[in-house]
Amino acid sequence: MKRILKLIPIVISILIMGRIYAQSSQPQVIDGFYERKMHKEKGVIPYDPVREADVFWQKRIWRVIDIREKMNLAFSYPKERFIQILLNATESGEVTAYNGIDDQFTSPMTPEEVGKIGRGTDTVFVMDPETFEEKMEVVQNELDMSLIKKFRLKEDWFFDKESSTLQVRIIGIAPILDKYDDNGNYIGEQVMFWVYYPNLRQTLANHEVVNRFNDAARMTWYDLFETRFFSSYIIKESNELDRRIQDYKSGVQALLEAEKIKNDIFKWEHDVWTY
Repeated sequence: MKRILKLIPIVISILIMGRIYAQSSQPQVIDGFYERKMHKEKGVIPYDPVREADVFWQKRIWRVIDIREKMNLAFSYPKERFIQILLNATESGEVTAYNGIDDQFTSPMTPEEVGKIGRGTDTVFVMDPETFEEKMEVVQNELDMSLIKKFRLKEDWFFDKESSTLQVRIIGIAPILDKYDDNGNYIGEQVMFWVYYPNLRQTLANHEVVNRFNDAARMTWYDLFETRFFSSYIIKESNELDRRIQDYKSGVQALLEAEKIKNDIFKWEHDVWTY
């Protein structure tokens, strides 16, 4: 009997080890035939330091990315929308969000404040299945991400004397939410929040962009922005009246003015090298 009692712990240990081995020997379940982890381990390349004395010329530009354009369709990929990446980063506290009316990053928002944007409560009448009477219930409205069709960029174009190159640095990104009244009438746009782009680069480097031509050759969102692989149009340049293009141009004339601003920048670079 004593021998049997001594053998019980040994048997239990063997059974436990056998179960652990059986579990560990099972193949890992992944969505594919190999594990995609290059983007999870990717880092960002630090910007070259720029001295103020080397900035020969500078122009601040605000532009809009419309995700309904063909080149920007990846922004609305249903399985991982770009806005979802921003919301996850800001609501988790990984990246700080700033008030939408302040694009100078001086009014930080809490994750709770970000989580309330575009969401709210509503009252609906539902039928009681037992009494068949209507009763009022309060429901929580979730953010409708299909209403976010645009993103605003704030960027600086500058000429670096040390490298003799015209460069651009994205300063901030802001999602734009379409607003509707209770009758479904469009009433305008709301800048949800601003994100300081340099602090967002690592997050973007860890998320892939869908490639409709080749799933094995996907770039990250960091690559997309750094290589400027998106379509956009200018809505404002730095000026003495601090006004946007829509304040003095409209319709086709506003689009032509945006093209003029873009061409002026590249014309300036061209004229630098004119002998």
